[in-house]
Amino acid sequence: MTTNLTALLEARSVAILGASGREGSFGNRLVQEVLRSSADLDVHLINPRGGEIEGRKVAPSLDDVDGPVDLVLFGVSDGIVEDEVRRAIRRGDRAGVLYGSLFDPADGSSTGLRERITTLAERASMQICGGGCMGFINVDYGLRAIGYVEREEIPQGPIAFVTHSGSVFSALLRTRRALGFSLAVSAGQELVTGVADYVDYALSLEKTKVVALLLETMRNPLALAATLQKAADQDVAVVALTVGASAMGQSMVAAHSGALAGADGAWEALFNAYGVIRVRDLDELTDTVELFSSPRRARAPRPGSGIATVHDSGAERALVVDIASEVGINFAGIDETTKKRLSDRLDPGLVAENPIDVWGTGADTEDLFFEVLSAMADDDNVDAVGLSLDFVTEFDGDESYPHAIIRAAEATTKPLVVISNITSAIDEATSLRVREAGIPVLEGTRSGLTAVQHLLQFPLRRKGPEDAAVLNSERQGRWTTLLRERPLSSAESFSLLAEYGVPIVRQVSTDSQDSVVNVAQTLGYPLVLKTDEEGIDHKSDVGGVVLGIPNQAKLIESYQDLARRLGPRVVLAQQERPGVELSLGIINDPHLGPLLVLGAGGELVEVMADRLVRLPTLKAEQIVDDLEVLHVARLFEGVRGSDAINRAALTEAVRSLATLAVELEGVLSGLDINPLNCTAEGVKALDVLILR
Repeated sequence: MTTNLTALLEARSVAILGASGREGSFGNRLVQEVLRSSADLDVHLINPRGGEIEGRKVAPSLDDVDGPVDLVLFGVSDGIVEDEVRRAIRRGDRAGVLYGSLFDPADGSSTGLRERITTLAERASMQICGGGCMGFINVDYGLRAIGYVEREEIPQGPIAFVTHSGSVFSALLRTRRALGFSLAVSAGQELVTGVADYVDYALSLEKTKVVALLLETMRNPLALAATLQKAADQDVAVVALTVGASAMGQSMVAAHSGALAGADGAWEALFNAYGVIRVRDLDELTDTVELFSSPRRARAPRPGSGIATVHDSGAERALVVDIASEVGINFAGIDETTKKRLSDRLDPGLVAENPIDVWGTGADTEDLFFEVLSAMADDDNVDAVGLSLDFVTEFDGDESYPHAIIRAAEATTKPLVVISNITSAIDEATSLRVREAGIPVLEGTRSGLTAVQHLLQFPLRRKGPEDAAVLNSERQGRWTTLLRERPLSSAESFSLLAEYGVPIVRQVSTDSQDSVVNVAQTLGYPLVLKTDEEGIDHKSDVGGVVLGIPNQAKLIESYQDLARRLGPRVVLAQQERPGVELSLGIINDPHLGPLLVLGAGGELVEVMADRLVRLPTLKAEQIVDDLEVLHVARLFEGVRGSDAINRAALTEAVRSLATLAVELEGVLSGLDINPLNCTAEGVKALDVLILR
């Protein structure tokens, strides 16, 4: 990224169009917020009525301001904003913020107006925040370019926040939590300046240690990938919540892989490749961002390591265990020394284990919890410690819990957190005191545990994809030409896979009963018979597949049925020994290009929706390792006497398919191998569908 956002985000001179002295109006709030900036600004107020606002002279037009300014805040209606943008560009003004939605009353839409403004600004190299945005606050620099009243002092800190949602922009800035910001941007429509530009700028700030994103759509993915790589290189955590996704082309839906990837596949592939932490809702976003705002990071997990949690309730301890199992977080196996320390301190009847219920007689609560928390933190298997209880108002004034965890945090460098189980019961004064001591207070059992899991897994996150495979130009040119000329036959589709190194089942195409009988004698029984008529993409959906044909009589009967119903062209293949059936596919995303889709195969491929989506530039070994998160992976090691699958052969098949995806980018709109039969001997593609 090379975009210079200094004029926009570090403006020294600001012109406010639509400035108003009318209290409560947008123009007035815009003035008030800019004047609350801590940066030393040269501010110009513009309104055709002239006069004064806050003791400052108001110019009737931008043309009445001497010389160009760094930043113009367009607090005017959509009906005149284009003229004002043109005026600013003629003057040489360097950047602007467009707050309106840019609805063009002339043509009853927004498209034309947005396109014209984008073209004007790009030609003039003018940076634009918005339209349809709340503006931005550069907390690090001290500039407030917003038309909505926010708290007087935005806490300064390590979070750079970029969002497509204006409401979430305000909500996160106004939370009661101890969240400190380096930059907060409501990016809106990203007509000119995009999310990647803001993130790139934020990464240049020394204070930025965590980036929070709320994204509705993917724009300029190459730039976004570059900034995510930069964040990974700087060990800056990127936490992302997506509420929209890239639109897959309609041609992909014809392939199982396209339907299986869904609208979320591009986000999944991109974020996985660069180690982005994906969250599912705003509570998880906020808990995760607060946790990563702490300077304490967890070491890489090891066998037997994990979290330790300390409780004052047996029932809530059981609840945490249940939810931790769902989240996938591991509890550390504490050693005998730790157990002895705990046993020496616990009340009779309590067990020295992890997680631990500490509540007994209630005597000496502060020292008891301090010593238990410290013992857990001192255990070498413990990566992080959570005090998991209800951080409620204590009407007797007891402050044992906050005192205990603050003391424990001072005695260790490991991450310590509070996980409060009932958000609505949290005492704000108590949580504020603990947060001021640098201890995150996570508000919710599930969101809190999930945030801790993100922290524990962060050292294992990817730092970017591998270099693309070396292309075979002769092979690429040959298949590109053929694919552009016409649809591939079944035999040609299998040949394509085989040439790229994907093992295929032995099979023959034919179109007559006599030929089918002759081919069967060559292949040997049992056999599989499938229709090969053009236009039938999913053969099983129309009864076009017959499995386990044992002899010639059954073969003739089956062929006659298929020929009568669907047509004479068929494929005859060897019946493979049953194995684990996977689906491997390629989709061509309009933003990211080719993506690999891998998951459970067979007839349940879409019903189970058990899949993952990855960039083809990842290592094949990494992609196969990622398959462990799928339900179908439980079959990989063999069940009920079956042998484990050949993972090396599966890895090679994935590598081959990735090479095919990269080499034929832009030629294929979709490809499905379903099923890929995986056994101890190896893997074989049993069926393939190719869409141009």
